[in-house]
Amino acid sequence: MSRFEYLKLADAVAAEIASGALKAGDRLPPQRHFAYERKIAVSTASRVYTELLRRGLVVGEVGRGTFVSGEARRGVAAPTEPRGARIDLEFNYPLLPHQATMIAKSLEGLERPEMLEGALRPATSFGTRAARTISAEFLTRKSWTPNPDQVVFTANGRQCIAAALAAVVQPGGRCGVEALTYPFVKGIAARLGITLVPLAMDAHGVRPDAVQKAHREAHLSALYIQPTIQNPLSITMPAERRAELLRVVDKLGLVIIEDAVYGFLDDEMPLAALAPDRCIVLDSLSKKVAPGLALGFIVAPPRLRESIMAAVRSGGWTASGYAFAAGQRLMADGTAAELSRLKRIDAGRRQQMAAKHLAGFEIQTNPKSYHLWLTLPQHWRSQTLVAAAARRDIALTPSTTFAATPGHAPNAVRLALAAPPMEQLDVGLRTLAGMLSATEEDFDSTE
Repeated sequence: MSRFEYLKLADAVAAEIASGALKAGDRLPPQRHFAYERKIAVSTASRVYTELLRRGLVVGEVGRGTFVSGEARRGVAAPTEPRGARIDLEFNYPLLPHQATMIAKSLEGLERPEMLEGALRPATSFGTRAARTISAEFLTRKSWTPNPDQVVFTANGRQCIAAALAAVVQPGGRCGVEALTYPFVKGIAARLGITLVPLAMDAHGVRPDAVQKAHREAHLSALYIQPTIQNPLSITMPAERRAELLRVVDKLGLVIIEDAVYGFLDDEMPLAALAPDRCIVLDSLSKKVAPGLALGFIVAPPRLRESIMAAVRSGGWTASGYAFAAGQRLMADGTAAELSRLKRIDAGRRQQMAAKHLAGFEIQTNPKSYHLWLTLPQHWRSQTLVAAAARRDIALTPSTTFAATPGHAPNAVRLALAAPPMEQLDVGLRTLAGMLSATEEDFDSTE
């Protein structure tokens, strides 16, 4: 069948969705049945379903089938922005009750004209010597201390990802990612013309044999992974797996882009401590301090630093002078470190609350993490649960958001525990536990 003909079939299904003949949540027939009904080959049916997945019109859940999403988007869809739900379990921005007071004290005097004069000037990707030194000290963990001259700055963590990818993966190139990954990397890669190759995972993170297989079949240029408190699965890669992965990466000549944004919640050193010439470490102040005071850090091997700085400049991803000035103060006087310490305590308390309310359900998490992965009972689908929770003013993220490949999402949701005040989190978790215990039919009957 020609490309035009299989796209016509996809357009026909899209028209049924647009007209309401197929509604959000409706299950499409298995591909073999679809092929029989339309008198086409099964391989053609597979191409039709893949095209519908690409457009965002349907979602696939492993072992459950393909369902209408009700979203008429084309191309790569960006994750949503915070929607103001009363109980936000979707976005992970930890804000402590008294942190604004702490930050205000640290920034006292920055509003004075003589201080603002410097802060309002244009900044560079490499900042000042003082900013690099303070940042390197702040980022130090265990036996890993970055050289100040390795530090490059951006305005936030997402720009760090974009700059690192642009520097080490050419347009048209391929980057390996965890099969369930940070959602925004998908849109960033698409805009840079980079193909993401999903890598199989197990309980310890990315499997080294999956990296070898992907490189053999797709010729990777780099890997983008989160070895410490991975998002969304909360996995922290153990030492043996780290060493094995680095041996494979070194043998294949690959670069690891290591996203360490949640690393402050654990004590693990970054992969760069073991392989400094193979790893680019990304971090930011958004989780440690606040999203409104973001400053991104890229710790690059010397051989890659100039390429990364050029990517930051060409992408327009340089941080503002004010962000430098504020971030430098917060790191230099210990405020950022103290907020990080307090947030580690806060994350532990929230995990304890989640463990109490969700006991008996299948949960994967790290007791130090700000999020958890909840595999749903068979009588719930992730998209249906997300919609049902939204009607109760609770925002969740379905597994499909994290899937590197459309149609390969498990029946699960991620719960972000950081944002709600503790009393709201308690209510939200109690409500979810009640919903999970009921069937979809029971739940719908109470609407």
